Amino acid sequence: MSGDRSFGTTPGEAVGAPPPFALLFLVMLTIAAGNTALQSVLPALGRSLKVPDNAVAAAFSVSALVWVISAPYWARRSDRHGRRRMVLLGLFGFCSSVFLCGAFLAAGILGWLAPLPAFGCFIVARMLYGTFGAAAPPAAQAIVAAGTSRAERTRALTLLASAFGLGTILGPALAPFFVLPIVGLSGPAFVFSIFGMGMLIVTARLLPDDTNGHAHGAATSYPSIGGEPTGASVRAATADDRGKPMRLTDSRIWPWMLVGLVGGHAQAMTGQTIGFLIIDQLHLSAAQAAAETGMVLMVGAGSALLAQWGLIPNLNLAPRQLAICGAVVAAIGCVLTGFSHSLHMLAVSYGLASLGFGFLRPGFTAGASLAVGHDEQGAVAGRTTSVNGAVFVLGPSIGVGLYQFWGPLPYIVAGAALILMLPWLWTRLRA
Repeated sequence: MSGDRSFGTTPGEAVGAPPPFALLFLVMLTIAAGNTALQSVLPALGRSLKVPDNAVAAAFSVSALVWVISAPYWARRSDRHGRRRMVLLGLFGFCSSVFLCGAFLAAGILGWLAPLPAFGCFIVARMLYGTFGAAAPPAAQAIVAAGTSRAERTRALTLLASAFGLGTILGPALAPFFVLPIVGLSGPAFVFSIFGMGMLIVTARLLPDDTNGHAHGAATSYPSIGGEPTGASVRAATADDRGKPMRLTDSRIWPWMLVGLVGGHAQAMTGQTIGFLIIDQLHLSAAQAAAETGMVLMVGAGSALLAQWGLIPNLNLAPRQLAICGAVVAAIGCVLTGFSHSLHMLAVSYGLASLGFGFLRPGFTAGASLAVGHDEQGAVAGRTTSVNGAVFVLGPSIGVGLYQFWGPLPYIVAGAALILMLPWLWTRLRA
């Protein structure tokens, strides 16, 4: 594959390329879109079922925790047992999880199950996604890495990772159209499970077996609303990992790890509470909130992709500059979001915050990568990826907990944390 033109210079060209790249791109896109579509309607679903907001946060956190634990396992297993099998397993886990999520939520909506038991079963179904859905992304990366030369590998893997970013736009955009009669807000789960099953059938027919490649799959961070490709997975899949595991407290990288933890938690806190803020600030019913939430999330995801696809490649900023600019812009956007009282203000403010995170998160990844030598790129990528995933374990619960005290509080705390990080960025990371 390395000698053909299978990898275009844009995502559109890549999707139009012959399999397996176009196929793998669509696999990643389907998983991300289905996941974020469900997340975009979940706050409204929780309110309609009258379950506590912190139960909704638990659904995010538990799934993310299982993903963080299982993703490295599947990444290693794909090298030994065949990547095609792991891609199919991940798709099957996604389809099964999303369908069961829809079934349990519909049972709660229709009164077949009490709200809390229905939501408890939903959380268990989300764990199925975290467990088996994590098998597909590292295997897909490994297939692409094994079929490209070193010169084109980073570009190809970056395009593949951008499928997650596109999914965070398409999922919330399509979800309001799939709010169906009878099952109501659980409709998007059923529709995306059908999409996933179709993708599973196509992939099983078209994806060739790839058990002889030597590129290693990378454990990807948890896909979530407002998320964007961080670059960590690309680094891990392209680098030779010949060193020992890197300590998180390594003096070369721990300042960057702190930046990633603060920025990542700020993004997770604000992203997972935005649905509740929209419902409360606009005084919407649960049924009305799906479209407005989807629009705001689309603006946020589009802003993050604008930063990564349009601005960062042209501004040529160093990692420290990316982190500083991103922290300032994200802090302003977070605070404005917390005090927004109209749909227009919410969309613009959240888009500004997402633009800042679109600078900050790649700055963190690139800074950590440049802090170590070539032989340690795989090890540092493992650390950055673990940070990117770990922030979605506690971030949603912290954000919703603060939100229950006062609506703007998680946005104020996120903005304050980012501003307080600036002196650290200015002094410790002067490189």
